[in-house]
Amino acid sequence: MDILKTTGFDAAKEKDRVIEWIAGWFEENGKNAKAVIGISGGKDSSITAALCKEALGKDRVVGVLMPNGVQADIADSKNIVEKLGIQSLVINIEGPYKAMLSEFEKNFDKSNMTITRDLEINLPPRLRMSVLYGVAQSFKEGGRVANTCNRSEDYIGYSTKYGDAAGDFSALAGLTVSEVKAIGRLLDIPSYLVDKTPSDGLSGMSDEEKIGFSYDTLDRYILTGVCEDQAIKEKIDRMHYLNLHKLKTIPYYLPEKG
Repeated sequence: MDILKTTGFDAAKEKDRVIEWIAGWFEENGKNAKAVIGISGGKDSSITAALCKEALGKDRVVGVLMPNGVQADIADSKNIVEKLGIQSLVINIEGPYKAMLSEFEKNFDKSNMTITRDLEINLPPRLRMSVLYGVAQSFKEGGRVANTCNRSEDYIGYSTKYGDAAGDFSALAGLTVSEVKAIGRLLDIPSYLVDKTPSDGLSGMSDEEKIGFSYDTLDRYILTGVCEDQAIKEKIDRMHYLNLHKLKTIPYYLPEKG
């Protein structure tokens, strides 16, 4: 079943609307600022970059490639910035990544703490977000960092808090993977990047292998509430509940007044 036909999603209309939204957001929140985007070589960052180029013009879009040592698919990242004709730079995070792990190791040994796999996987996205804000602050006109997460990932918390889940604006957070890909096929970017098997580039697994179900299944459940496999439905519900904190603003105490 084509879920987008079922829901009546109009990719061409939504593409134009999101481009208009980006332009309007920058008009209010950074009239001359550049859009700074971490380019991973995957569909979300590629599509975000293409949408920003349409909204702002290529001279106001900056792609930042941030390999951790050697990135196997770095050619895909270079391909998209060349295709779009946007400014780009490469900042390798391997040095600070290894330095941070070394500092953790030295101090954890004294405190009976352990470098977990989750720490190793989530540290690079947080370092990359620091890089993006550093780049954004280097422009006289200012820069605004793009969040490239989509609705499907956000729904189950498949992102790193204060890593790729951060940013100043998000063109894709209201769109599921199926919807993002439909829009991507209408943009001037290589089709193989739109349909590329998504992976975090850290765990050695595809996204779907890691989460245990397909994005088609997830999108159908998000958009229609239907999931025939009860075990998968329960898993999605559990992941959504456990990761809701990633979508909320920081809670804070309000003192009693009067």
